[in-house]
Amino acid sequence: MKLALTIFVLNALYISINTFRTMLVVKGHQFLAPVVAIGEEFVYVMALAIALQHIDSPLNIAAYAVGFGVGIYIGIIIEDKIALGYVNFEVTVQIDPTNPIHAHNEQLAEKLRDLGYGVTVSRAEGRAGARLVLSILAPRKADRRLMEQIKEISPDAFIMVQEPVQLSGGFWSKEVDRRYHSTNHMHH
Repeated sequence: MKLALTIFVLNALYISINTFRTMLVVKGHQFLAPVVAIGEEFVYVMALAIALQHIDSPLNIAAYAVGFGVGIYIGIIIEDKIALGYVNFEVTVQIDPTNPIHAHNEQLAEKLRDLGYGVTVSRAEGRAGARLVLSILAPRKADRRLMEQIKEISPDAFIMVQEPVQLSGGFWSKEVDRRYHSTNHMHH
């Protein structure tokens, strides 16, 4: 039983590091990813050595398999907590000068800029008339807060969130980054 627990813990640890490292690679962290990979391989060799010596027990095989599933879950949680990188919000709102309901949508970009976000606005045409399309770059740590802020100002907004692979130039949300970190405890 103790051996099965050791196999479970080691494999869960290995897979959680593996999941986290894979996400680092996807996000292009060329220095952090290899460092994490070294730790990952160290744990992997230990887990595999123990598991292969005692592969005759169904309990040990089950411990290895369950550890795999738990490891993936933990890896995703770690990555979510660290929340590396940036996200791009594409927000589409309806504008109609004759309709007072849509008046708040006209001010959405300015209100978000006042909060420190970089906002690029384009005019577009939808089935029901004129639209504003806002592109907002935000630190991933602040994405839930930004979603709340958009919903507060424009409850009818259509929001699509994407994760950019590479970024270069433009207005960085450094202000938001700094402001988010200093008030983080208040928002969660």
